[in-house]
Amino acid sequence: MPEVICTTVYQFPELSDAAKEKARSWYRELGPHDDWWDAVYEDFERICDILAVSLKTRPVRLMGGGTREKPCLWFSGFWSQGDGACFEGYLSHVKGATTSIRDYAPQDETLHGIADRLQAIQRRNFYQLAAEASHRGRYYHEFTMSVEVTRDSQTGQPPTDDAEEVVTEIFRDLARWLYRQLQAEYDHLTSNEAIEEGIVINEYTFTDTGRRFG
Repeated sequence: MPEVICTTVYQFPELSDAAKEKARSWYRELGPHDDWWDAVYEDFERICDILAVSLKTRPVRLMGGGTREKPCLWFSGFWSQGDGACFEGYLSHVKGATTSIRDYAPQDETLHGIADRLQAIQRRNFYQLAAEASHRGRYYHEFTMSVEVTRDSQTGQPPTDDAEEVVTEIFRDLARWLYRQLQAEYDHLTSNEAIEEGIVINEYTFTDTGRRFG
């Protein structure tokens, strides 16, 4: 004959410290929600716009069968030495980037420095520099980006000797900045505070040992 078994379940705040840790571990294994990086990507796209970096795009198939364009941004992380972020895009020149980036991110000295360095190398090349960054290989970090620098000079002048090195390092610094933002966002989403908030909002229940019930 069937039996009715009664189990006492608890909300997260009612658990012991040990049971709470087990409950947090269960929720953390679920991982952040899909496309948790979207907000970071959107911020990076805006920064690239300000700096006159036009990101390349690629078609991505949608569940309904269509496609949409997504920026060529990639990352891997955050556990091994080879992890990082990279992107593909085109550099041009825009007036006022050093001021605009400070208006957009007034506290971010890294971005201020990137904008200042771009301004300086463009000035040395009479604001004629252009560049293309492309991804190479199967890994994703700043050193998997190859950068080609050209100069749109009506008299055929080549870029200054330091142009390719400077622009390449600027692109790599942008990729490093993106990776740090992604890591910070991931760390926030997997922190105890965010985990507990997610558990409480979803009203999950647990046994007295912290095992998920239901």
